[in-house]
Amino acid sequence: MNDTSYRDTLLPNSPEILREKAEPFLNLMMRYKCAIMEVETKLNVLNSEFSLNHNRNPIESIKTRLKSPESIIEKMKRRGFELTVESIEENLFDIAGIRVICSFVDDIYTVANLLINQDDIRLIRMKDYIKNPKENGYRSLHLIIEVPIFLSNEKKYMKAEVQLRTIAMDFWASLDHKLRYKQDLENSEEIAIRLKECAVLCDDLDKRMQDIRDEIENK
Repeated sequence: MNDTSYRDTLLPNSPEILREKAEPFLNLMMRYKCAIMEVETKLNVLNSEFSLNHNRNPIESIKTRLKSPESIIEKMKRRGFELTVESIEENLFDIAGIRVICSFVDDIYTVANLLINQDDIRLIRMKDYIKNPKENGYRSLHLIIEVPIFLSNEKKYMKAEVQLRTIAMDFWASLDHKLRYKQDLENSEEIAIRLKECAVLCDDLDKRMQDIRDEIENK
């Protein structure tokens, strides 16, 4: 979302406390947007270097998103935080979101380690839902990091959430999200069981594909 659309969305529809602080809020969103660009650049550089050294790309695609004002406000209210610019920056870690789709499971850990070992990246938190899947079958590696952005008069560290998945993990998560948010499902428990079974199949597929790749590369 660009700065203009943020301004158009924020001013007419947001609570008065944010309308009164429209410029600080827009400035905060600009900084998160810069953080996304910084992380995306780092990932593209790593992908290019890996391709040169190993003749393949560990990253299939990179998706980014900046959390909307409506989502920010809803999450702040749901968690009981004060609705101020300062509180938003302190308490929300996923305003800047980067999703990295990798070819194989071991690529996820390779890319994650290369990223967090850079000397200007601060790792705040890591949650490994690949080794420890969620109850519903969800698998992904989540990183909360701080990355520096360089403005005209200051260097500022900004938080960003990086999610790393294989193609199969991303496929499952996308469909799971769509199906679970359907309204008035009579057989929701049955669907949850079937989705978890699909998650197990996706996990098996990832392992088989990596085994095939290893066999080919070791010949």
